[in-house]
Amino acid sequence: MGSKPLKDQSSNGNSLTRKLLPWALYALFPIAFLRLYFYPLSPIDDSGGHKFHERPISYGGSHARRVNFDPMPCNYTMGQWVPDKSGPQYNGTSCSTIKDGQNCMAHGRPDTGYLHWRWRPAGCKLPRFNPFTFLRLLRNKHLAFVGDSMARNQLESLLCLVSTASAPILVYRDGEENKFRRWHVRSHNVTISVFWSPFLVKGIEKSASGPDHNQLYVDLVDERWASEISQIDTVVFSIGHWFLHPAVYLEKGSVLGCHYCPGQNHTEIGFYDVFRKAIKTTLEGVVQRSSGKERRVIVTTFSPSHFEGEWDKYGACARKEPFKAGEKALAGMVAEMRKIEVEEVTATKSKTGKPGLTLEALDVTELSMLRPDGHPGPYMYPNPFGNGVQERVQNDCVHWCLPGPIDTWNEIMLDVMKRWQDEFEDRSSG
Repeated sequence: MGSKPLKDQSSNGNSLTRKLLPWALYALFPIAFLRLYFYPLSPIDDSGGHKFHERPISYGGSHARRVNFDPMPCNYTMGQWVPDKSGPQYNGTSCSTIKDGQNCMAHGRPDTGYLHWRWRPAGCKLPRFNPFTFLRLLRNKHLAFVGDSMARNQLESLLCLVSTASAPILVYRDGEENKFRRWHVRSHNVTISVFWSPFLVKGIEKSASGPDHNQLYVDLVDERWASEISQIDTVVFSIGHWFLHPAVYLEKGSVLGCHYCPGQNHTEIGFYDVFRKAIKTTLEGVVQRSSGKERRVIVTTFSPSHFEGEWDKYGACARKEPFKAGEKALAGMVAEMRKIEVEEVTATKSKTGKPGLTLEALDVTELSMLRPDGHPGPYMYPNPFGNGVQERVQNDCVHWCLPGPIDTWNEIMLDVMKRWQDEFEDRSSG
C-alpha cells in the first residue's frame, strides 16, 4: 500500500511532462531564433568582432592569393540601422578635433536619438571601433585622407575614435581652413594626414577673383597629394560633391567640354564621364607610383545629402530617425556616382598585378543614404534658434554630425584592415 501512491505520482508527473514538453519547445524556439538572428555565431578576434577568413565583401575587395576562407562573406553594404543604447564612443567634450560646423551637440541640437543607432550588416555583427587594434595595425605607418570635405569629415571622425586610446598630436598645418594637416600618435608612431583635393585630379577652383566655374584637367593627377604618395602606406580617397558644380574640363591640353557653362561656347557633357575619368586617372596614377612598397588604397564611395526643400529654409533636413528597410531606394545620381567608383576600383584591380598593392572600395553609400537624421542641419552654427525659430536658416544636410553615422565608416574600414592583416598572415604562413 505504501508504494502505490508513489507509482500514481510518477504516472501523473510523466503525463504532465508529456503535456508541457511541446509547449516548452515552442517557447524556446523563438528565443533561440532571435539569439542567432541578432548575434550570429562567428570566431572572435582581439576587438570582440569577427576573425575574417573569407571571400571579398560585396564592395569589390579581391586579391590574387587566398587561403582558408569561409564560404559566406560579411556584406557590409546591405543591412539596417537598429537601436543602440550604448551610444557613441566620444563627444564634443572628449574630442578636441571636431570641426566646429559638425559639433552638433555643442551647437545646441536638442535631440540625441541620432546618436543611438547602430549599423547591423546582413549576416554578421559589425564590431565597435577598437582604437588599440587600429593603432596596432597602423604602427609605424602613414594613413592619409585625400579629397574634399567628406574626406575631412571621415578623418575627423577617425581622430576622435583614436583619441579614446591615445591623443593624436597636430604636427603640421598649411593652407586656409586647415586643408592640409598632419597628426602623430606617439604611442605607436602612427601618422594621419589630410590633403585637400576636391577633384583628385589637377584642378583650379572657382574664386571670387577668378572664373565662376571650376577647371579640371582630367588626365593629370593633383600633385599636391601625388608628390607625397611614396611616403603614404594607406590612402583613403573621397570625392563627389564638387563635380556637381559648374566646370570646364580639359584633357591633353584641349577643352573636352563642360558642365553647366552657359555662354562659354563649350559642349555640355555633364559630369558622370568626367567623374569616371578622374577616378581612373587617380587610381592609375597611384599604380604607376607604387613599386616595391606595400600600399593600400581605399575609395570611400559617394556620400548622399538629404535636403528636403530649400537649403536655407527651416526644416531642410529635420528628420529624427533613420529610414526603415525598404523605405528609401538607392537611385538616380547617388546610385550612379557610387556605381562609377566601384566599377573603376574593380577595373583597376583587374589590370594591375603589382605585388603589395591592395585596392578596395569602401561602399558606404547605401548605409549613409538611410541616415537623413545624421546631418548638422541648422546646428552647423551655435544655437541657431536662440532668438526663436526663424523661417530662413542655413542648413548643412551634406556633412555628418560628430559623433554620428560617419563613425560607422571607420568601423568598417578598421574591419577591412583587420581582414587584410589576416590574409597577409595566411599568405606568410602558407
